[in-house]
Amino acid sequence: MTQDVEMKEVAAPSNSTSSAVPSTLQRNSGFDRDWCVRQGGSRIVRAVRLTIALRRKLKASVVSAFLGYALAAGSEAHSRLVSYLPRVSSGEMEDEHDMEVDTASSVAQSPVKHSLPELEIYCYLLVLIFLIDQKKFSEAKACSSASIARLRTLNRRTVDVLASRLYFYYSYSYEMTGDLAEIRGTIQLEYTDAKESLLQAARKAPAAARGFRVQCNKWAIIVRLLLGEIPERTVFMQKGMKKALVPYFELTNENSLTVDGIQAVRVGDLELFRVVAEKFASTFSSDGTHNLIVRLRHNVIRTGLRNISISYSRISLADVAQKLRLDSENPVADAESIVSKAIRDGAIDATIDHANGWMVSKETGDVYSTNEPQFAFNSRIAFCLNMHNEAVRALRFPPNSHKKEKESAEKRRERQQQEQELAKHIAEEDDDEF
Repeated sequence: MTQDVEMKEVAAPSNSTSSAVPSTLQRNSGFDRDWCVRQGGSRIVRAVRLTIALRRKLKASVVSAFLGYALAAGSEAHSRLVSYLPRVSSGEMEDEHDMEVDTASSVAQSPVKHSLPELEIYCYLLVLIFLIDQKKFSEAKACSSASIARLRTLNRRTVDVLASRLYFYYSYSYEMTGDLAEIRGTIQLEYTDAKESLLQAARKAPAAARGFRVQCNKWAIIVRLLLGEIPERTVFMQKGMKKALVPYFELTNENSLTVDGIQAVRVGDLELFRVVAEKFASTFSSDGTHNLIVRLRHNVIRTGLRNISISYSRISLADVAQKLRLDSENPVADAESIVSKAIRDGAIDATIDHANGWMVSKETGDVYSTNEPQFAFNSRIAFCLNMHNEAVRALRFPPNSHKKEKESAEKRRERQQQEQELAKHIAEEDDDEF
């Protein structure tokens, strides 16, 4: 049976293979939003898979013909998408006309010609894939930007599958044109939001995407350190990630370069931090985290200063500079500047005696008499509630599940009624016996 199919494919004309492409694309365009919602978007997933399988056979004439089939001529989406495609020669148009005749007889469908958003986004994806395969990255960049702008005006879960593909090609087209920095944006120091996003991405990533999960954990560790948090040891011991996270583990915890258990970030040892940063400089550069590692130096100094303020009620600025291992030309002046900034930011509760060159720490009060525990609990509760909301949004319920629950409830009521009648009957028999 398989041999017969293969012989038919070989014997068929060249147009038969290519004509299957617009035929398949037209079947893919048969989106019905209500049907997609009921089926959880499975039809759109199938359409995307078929499109990826046909991408090598796509030609400008085929894509142009499909756009004319799926979108209304003269519409904004049709005009914009057609402008990204190369001009089709007259010979190709004649061949395409023959294919359209064959396709019309085989598919026997009328043109869609409606403005269903799912179909419009699918057309964007089809054109974008074609442009990238043709290495027309400038046109792909413009097309991807337009597709993302259109996506942001929609709020439909049925386009999520298409949106994930569009965002991938959006980033890829900008990367291939050397303009990736345009869409990545500048660093806004929003560490809290970055931490939540990175932890969610690492948690939701499939187990097979190990490289992605490793990268998310690297960034999450750095962001947590910048927030003044120390990641748990289990973060560095995850299966398949231990070797990749060794530089970040040594940056945070004890390592072979420590003396008497000194720890770089945890204790605030600036010299040890410098040694570890230099040792793994190439790794941090390749991971793209070198700039954040440099920024982490300020946190190391602040951590060391906080430990000093807790340990000493009064200490000279020269001793502060020595304990922080400041190697500048005027370490005392630098220490005074660092202490002043820490006091202003509220990192330490102390004052500076400029006349004697001392840092005088105030007596540590009862932390439970302040609002700090309340803020800590509020942060944890907000994290748990956010995780719960994300889990609820990710739930998928089987179709007509409410009807099954209704049926089971009816059966339960019937059973309870039968039990009550049986109990009543037994009670009446007992009364008759007496």
